[in-house]
Amino acid sequence: MNFVAADRAADDENEGKWQRVRAAYPTQEPFLNLNNAAVSPPPIIVEEAMIDAYRFISHNPDYNMWSRLDTALPKIKRELAEIIDCAPEEIALNRNSSEGLSTAIFGIPLTKGDQVLISTWDYPSARAGWFQRQQREGIEVINCGFGLMDSDDDIVEAYSAAITPQTRVMQLTHMYHWNGRVLPVKRLCEIARERKIITIVDGAQTFAQMPVSFRELDCDFFITSLHKWLGAPVGNGMLIVNERQIGGTWPLLAPFDQPAAHIDKFDHWNLGTYNSAIQAAIAPAIEFHKEIGADRMHGRLRELTRYWVALARDIPGFKLHTPIDADSLGAISLFSVDGADLRKLEADLREKYQIHVKYRRVEHIEGLRVSPHIYMLKSELDGFVTALRDALQ
Repeated sequence: MNFVAADRAADDENEGKWQRVRAAYPTQEPFLNLNNAAVSPPPIIVEEAMIDAYRFISHNPDYNMWSRLDTALPKIKRELAEIIDCAPEEIALNRNSSEGLSTAIFGIPLTKGDQVLISTWDYPSARAGWFQRQQREGIEVINCGFGLMDSDDDIVEAYSAAITPQTRVMQLTHMYHWNGRVLPVKRLCEIARERKIITIVDGAQTFAQMPVSFRELDCDFFITSLHKWLGAPVGNGMLIVNERQIGGTWPLLAPFDQPAAHIDKFDHWNLGTYNSAIQAAIAPAIEFHKEIGADRMHGRLRELTRYWVALARDIPGFKLHTPIDADSLGAISLFSVDGADLRKLEADLREKYQIHVKYRRVEHIEGLRVSPHIYMLKSELDGFVTALRDALQ
C-alpha cells in the first residue's frame, strides 16, 4: 500500500470539506487576508442578515428597532451563554473588547494605594486605562515581568511573586494578540480567588476560536469581541460579569433607567441610539459557528498554523515567536527573519503579492503576525510561503 498517496488523498478530501466552508464566506479581495485576528469577515448569511435588518429598520426606525429587532436579544444572550458556559443574566452586549475592558477597568471601585497587576504584553489600551487610574486616583499599577515564550509555571510564578496584601485586581490576557500565546488563566484565577483578588480576563482572541468555559475559569470579568472568531458583524462585543461582581461595579455609561439594575446597567442601549441591525446578525453567526463546532474550529486553525510554519521553517534566518507545539495553539503566530526589514517585508507582501499580514512590535520583539481563518485553504498558505521566499530574495 502506498501510504504517502493515501495520506495525500485523505488530505485532499479534508480540504474539499473546508472548500465548502470557504464558499460560505465573501470573497477576500484584493488581498489574501492573513490578519483575521484584527477583523474577520462574517459568513455571507450573517452579512445578508445585517443588511436585511437594516433595511427593515428603515421602514419604521423607532418601532422596528426597539419593539421588533431588540425582542430577539434575550434569546441571543441565551445562545451566547450556552457557548461560553455562563448565565444569560451575566452577559452584556456592547461594541467590542476595548469597551468591555474599559467597563471593568473604570468600574471596579479602588482607592489610593490599591494595587493592580498587569503584564507588559496586555492590550495597550487596557494598560493605558490602568495607568490613567494610577495618575488620577493614586492606585498602583504593578507590571509582572515574564517573556512571551516562558513556561506556564514561570508565568504563574511571575504573577504570584507580585501579589501583596494591597493587590486588588489581576488583569489577564487569555491569548496575546501579539503572538497567539495562551496564558494559564485558570490557574491564575484560582490563585486570585484564594486571595480575594478580582480577575479581568481579556478573551478577545479565544472566544469562539476554541472552547472556553466561563464557569471553569471562574473569573470575575470576561471580555471579548464577536467580530473576530464568531463571525458577527463589526460593532459587536460581549462583556460577562460574574454575578458576584455586578452589584458593586460601576457602569461605563450612566443608564437611562434608574435605579440601574443587574446586568442591564452595562448593556449597549446605555449608548443612546445605536444600530440594532448589527446585534440582529449575531444570531446567524452563532448558528453558523455551532454547525462548525468550537473543537473542530480550533483544530483546523491549529492545523493551518502548523502547516504554513512547517513550509517556512527552512527559510534562512526564520524565527518563530509562538509556542508551536502547545495544544492551545490557534490561528495566531508571529515570525521574524534575521536581517530582514520587517516593515518593508509587510509592505512588499501586500503591494507586490496581494497578501495582508500585520507588522507587530512590542518591547524587544518584532515580527509579522499571521492569522488565517477557517475559510482559508492550505493552497493559499502555499502561495503565502512562496511569496515570502520570493520577497526575501
